[in-house]
Amino acid sequence: MPPVSQGGNELTTRIRAFGALIIAVALFLSAVPAYAVPSSKMAQARTVKTQIDALNNRVEVASERYNIAADKHSKLLKQKRTAAKKLAKVQKRMGVVQRHLNTRANSMYRTGAMGFVDVLLGAQSFEEFSATWDLLKDLNADDAAAVAELKQLRIQAKAAHRELAAKEKASKRQVAIMRANKRSILSKLSERKRKLAGLEREIAAIEAAEEAARARRASSFVSRGGGRQFPPPTRAPRSEVVSIARRYLGAPYQWAAAGPNRFDCSGFTMFVYRQVGVRLPHSSRAQISSGQRVSRSDLAPGDLVFFGSPIHHVGMYVGGGRMIHAPHTGAVVSYASINRSDYAGACRP
Repeated sequence: MPPVSQGGNELTTRIRAFGALIIAVALFLSAVPAYAVPSSKMAQARTVKTQIDALNNRVEVASERYNIAADKHSKLLKQKRTAAKKLAKVQKRMGVVQRHLNTRANSMYRTGAMGFVDVLLGAQSFEEFSATWDLLKDLNADDAAAVAELKQLRIQAKAAHRELAAKEKASKRQVAIMRANKRSILSKLSERKRKLAGLEREIAAIEAAEEAARARRASSFVSRGGGRQFPPPTRAPRSEVVSIARRYLGAPYQWAAAGPNRFDCSGFTMFVYRQVGVRLPHSSRAQISSGQRVSRSDLAPGDLVFFGSPIHHVGMYVGGGRMIHAPHTGAVVSYASINRSDYAGACRP
């Protein structure tokens, strides 16, 4: 065997050292505990995110019910004020008639039953007698009709007042129930959010991946339609509202809020459209009936898009399969894809 050179000994030493390093690394990796594997944390994040998504939907549904109850209560208050004014007017007129009748009764009491006869017999001619008699008959008939009418109006006004007062009380009770329900849900939502501690990055990654996937599918899905079909819209789209909506990107979500700095979903679309002179109700369920229905394939910027069954969410379409909306508690006004499984329809105010 030929002698090993000095360079050969050095190479052999390096190979042995590298092999020892590989063995050490393998031993170290085998000692890493299983809980450090990222996939388990991602699985935990997906579970928590599912819970949060469900709570967000419950909050939106409760918010929708609250807004409907509040709108009903507001209308009832207006109707009550109208009824109260009508009742006051009737009562005032009734007082005038009552004083008139009291004066006549007092006059008859003082002059006796012959008072009217004296008036008639004081006529200087048959024509004067006849005219006086007809006048007295007309006065009596008019007074009787007026009294009967005013009594009926007063009865109707009091009945309407009682009915509206009952509706107002019922509506206030409903609003109180919705507020209590909302407090309960928000409390649960806060509890779930506390469980997110340490999972924010993973959930953000999941949400980003989901939104990216929806965005990739959105345009092609819109172009080929989907959902209920309507005749082509005859009303021109209000694309100018999109630039207004963009001014509020980043504004925080708050249930039952309608601006100017905080919004819920229907409060946001209502606030934006009001700036172009269009009044919408503060309810996504009601807003879908506040314009011309539009097929998904005919969507144009400015149209409103709705989600849920029953409907409990609304956003403003901006084109390219995307919308601007106020998403849910803890989020801000932002862009999102309309490619959701709970898409319910669209309208053009």
